[in-house]
Amino acid sequence: MSLNQVWEAASASPYTPFVAKDSQFAFGFTLLLLALLLTGIFGLNRSFLSIASIGIPASLAFGFGTVYMICAVGVYV
Repeated sequence: MSLNQVWEAASASPYTPFVAKDSQFAFGFTLLLLALLLTGIFGLNRSFLSIASIGIPASLAFGFGTVYMICAVGVYV
């Protein structure tokens, strides 16, 4: 399959994001609040089990929430 055929096949199914552009701010803000809540809970009980059950989801929520907030607000120089 050539690159031109791949390009033509991709035009039939356009990309649709998981979160719509209009709701990226609310989604990112919710993830950041969830990360703050989970981080507070993790700070109260720092055991090895809570790393997997609370710490990792908190860090993922913070990372994805930050990216969604940057995409929603934009970066202006």
